[in-house]
Amino acid sequence: MDDKLREIIIQKINETLSNVDEINSIINSLEELPMHTNAFSYGVIIGRLYNSFYYQCRRILKRNPTKKEFLEFLEIIKQKEAEIKEKINF
Repeated sequence: MDDKLREIIIQKINETLSNVDEINSIINSLEELPMHTNAFSYGVIIGRLYNSFYYQCRRILKRNPTKKEFLEFLEIIKQKEAEIKEKINF
């Protein structure tokens, strides 16, 4: 993965984790939510990070991410999984 892209993805993960209150606001704004709100929160975070990853590939590399870059993105998410889950009390 391009070093600049990796750096931005890590930055976006940290930014997302520092704004968990925004995600909680989204979840709290929904009237009827399934019992597994932590799983929903986790899904929102991962969706947000994937969107950032895809956008940054298009912006920095001027193309869609390759399969290899996507797998590297997943590896970064795996490395941060415990931190993400801890932040949302999963």
